[in-house]
Amino acid sequence: MMKDNGDALVINREKIGGRLWLGTSHYPSPEVMLRALDAAQPGFVTVSLRRQTAREVADNGYWAGLQDWITASDARLLPNTAGCQSASEAIRLAVMARELFGTSWIKLEVIGDDYTLQPHTLELVDAATELCRQGFDVLPYCTDDLVVCEALLRAGCHGVMPWAAPIGTGKGLLNPYQLRTLRERLPEAVIVVDAGIGRPSQAMQAMELGVDAVLLNTAVARAHDPVVMAAAFSAAVVGGRQAWAAGLMAERDIASPSTAVAGLPFWHQPMGRDA
Repeated sequence: MMKDNGDALVINREKIGGRLWLGTSHYPSPEVMLRALDAAQPGFVTVSLRRQTAREVADNGYWAGLQDWITASDARLLPNTAGCQSASEAIRLAVMARELFGTSWIKLEVIGDDYTLQPHTLELVDAATELCRQGFDVLPYCTDDLVVCEALLRAGCHGVMPWAAPIGTGKGLLNPYQLRTLRERLPEAVIVVDAGIGRPSQAMQAMELGVDAVLLNTAVARAHDPVVMAAAFSAAVVGGRQAWAAGLMAERDIASPSTAVAGLPFWHQPMGRDA
């Protein structure tokens, strides 16, 4: 498990082209999607086979255009098991994705609650363990629970992908304290914030906490101008990463002057209680 080589993101000895990762659903058209990808230059592009047959995927011009774009870019395809509700179901879909797309990378999703779309932590660990045994490069969508993340890493996952908020809500980082804790307790692990990001400022906040990448879909795809929004998110992720690398100042409970008073004329200095 490796994280950085200089400032490049490296996962399982493979250099990933960018720290913003994008999904491919909900765009108004395939053309707009491809333009948004061009604007963002994501490291991974996620696709789902849920409720589609292999033939439908192969015959769909949308997929052909996406594959052509990925081939010409530095991005990697990241199939996901969206909508699966058990380990066995997720494993079957992952195997089908590997055969169809010719990649061992998989974004592992096992949903435990239909209302919040919260991951089913028990089934998720079981599925991750089996897929890692079968040689998949597993990146699991999970909660921000430290113990669950540790279990997924022990199972062989190349990183963890904790949510910021429930999928599609756009609420941003509901528990930045926990994400900061994950970074502190898992300093060598790849951590990707996945789900719930709605604004570029929220993506920047996540990167400022030291996570390695941000994955999102709806915030770009459903924007009034997905292409411009994709560029905005790309800039925010880069800025957040730069801020983290530069070293953020520590927060203070009391004011601290940026200009020292030593050497100033006496009338500019604070007056004592007895003056």
